[in-house]
Amino acid sequence: SDNHSDDQHRATVSEHLVPAASGATVYGNDAVSIDASNISEGYFMVQYNGTADKIKMQVTIPDGTVYTYTLAIGSYETFPLSGGNGNYRLDILEHAYDDQYAVAFSQDIKVSVTNEFKPFLYPNQYVSFNADSKTVALGEEVSEGARTDLDVVSNVYHYVTEHIIYDEAKATSVTYGYLPDIDETIASGKGICFDYASVMSSMLRSQKIPTKLEVGYAGEAYHAWISVYLEDVG
Repeated sequence: SDNHSDDQHRATVSEHLVPAASGATVYGNDAVSIDASNISEGYFMVQYNGTADKIKMQVTIPDGTVYTYTLAIGSYETFPLSGGNGNYRLDILEHAYDDQYAVAFSQDIKVSVTNEFKPFLYPNQYVSFNADSKTVALGEEVSEGARTDLDVVSNVYHYVTEHIIYDEAKATSVTYGYLPDIDETIASGKGICFDYASVMSSMLRSQKIPTKLEVGYAGEAYHAWISVYLEDVG
């Protein structure tokens, strides 16, 4: 029969996780503030208020892998504790001259995450969404009536590939430190791989489907990709 009862459909999510710099555990100095109040939730937040024109952060996860981010100036940004439980090292680097950076602040933090998937469910710098995001509303729309999380992933993939075209000009001009604007990508209907990955990650995370976004180099080409965890599949 084609008649399915409601309990055979997954519940569409309309409540979203919101990161907070709640001030309970803060490290830093006059220029740097690292809010580690919610590391058990799988994220930390950083604010830079110094005088340097460019700021980078290096995050060394427990297995020794180092991730490098470009920081904004004057606002808190969220970053995932993507390496699971263990010891992390955070190094905030201020631009000194040419391509040289100097360490402004360093902090070691010991992390125990309550749920291994939490780092891949919250919004963060690469996957920036909130309850008002058009992209989140689209995530709700395309998940309506889906029977499983896999159906949602399929719906999101088809929506993005059918409504966003690859922006060749942007791909050749994008500079280091570029961050996607998911709603702008949806509105313009075009983007680069990082934009595609951020839009899909935002739609899926907002539907409580753990999604990991990675950026890196595939040969000479800068690339971004996602991986998704599904309870039924792994």
